[in-house]
Amino acid sequence: MATDPLDALRLTLMQDVLPVGLAVVERARKGGAQEVMAAFDGRSADPLGTLRQEGEPAASQVRQGLDRVSPGLGNPVMKVDVHEMADGMVHPEAGDVHGADPQDALALQQGLALIAGRLELLEQRLGLVPPTDGGGN
Repeated sequence: MATDPLDALRLTLMQDVLPVGLAVVERARKGGAQEVMAAFDGRSADPLGTLRQEGEPAASQVRQGLDRVSPGLGNPVMKVDVHEMADGMVHPEAGDVHGADPQDALALQQGLALIAGRLELLEQRLGLVPPTDGGGN
């Protein structure tokens, strides 16, 4: 799947640039330019990584605030491809796990049937659908 360049840019800004920028601003606020330059004094093998780590808590708060304004604005939603396979076969190119236990599939189907039954019962009790012949009340 091709990545949209604008989405990739926004993700980079939110995940990398924002934390580093906020760390630089905080260092400048606390100790001026000397404190900012101290991050690049050679003591750290990865000064940008250090700044990213320092700014991550503040960046997380900013991203959460942006998400309150518009969901997905601060923490971009990752796009995924979903492929339905009706043949029931294992397809490694789709990310299926080889050797899946048939009992797991059966347990999943039973769980989904139970959920569907409970949803139908809830809809009946809320008066959204007429009761079925089984009289599940």
